[in-house]
Amino acid sequence: MTSKLRALTAATAAALLLSLAGCASGPATTSTPSPTEDAATSEIKTGACEGDSGVTVIVDGSALDNGSLDEWCVTTDEAILAADAFSIAAVQTEGTEEYGDQVVCRVNGLPAEDQAIPAEDGSDYFETCEAMPAAFAYWSLWVKPADGEWGYAQEGAATQELEPGDSVELLFTLNGEPAAPTT
Repeated sequence: MTSKLRALTAATAAALLLSLAGCASGPATTSTPSPTEDAATSEIKTGACEGDSGVTVIVDGSALDNGSLDEWCVTTDEAILAADAFSIAAVQTEGTEEYGDQVVCRVNGLPAEDQAIPAEDGSDYFETCEAMPAAFAYWSLWVKPADGEWGYAQEGAATQELEPGDSVELLFTLNGEPAAPTT
């Protein structure tokens, strides 16, 4: 029971951290930063970047029945915003009605509104993207500096700056699993 409580507490903290990190960039009415100059000249390759050839972008929705683990290299030799890296990799995110794009509700259409998500108590949950996602079924933003360890992003994707060699991941956690990126 204690490990389940810790997992739920960690999940809630992660969702709150992601929403607060997004709020740190200002109110929802502020304009999204313009793409970095490098974003216009970046290329995309399948798989992880080698060395400091770019930023590795990962979307791990494998906790969902119809989800997958996808990885791309956005080639760049300069810093790039996480939002730009996702855009170049054709990763589509959807926010919530209440928090806008400061809270990620869906990534590449997952979880779909009509998709039953199994809760630990055996009930089915359906994500409507009205407010904060459930503490047991949510997307979180992770960053791994070059030669570093994975950690929760301290900013939202619109302001999180990444250097060549860094990795960024959107991870879907369901009932505490996976608790952190595995790549």
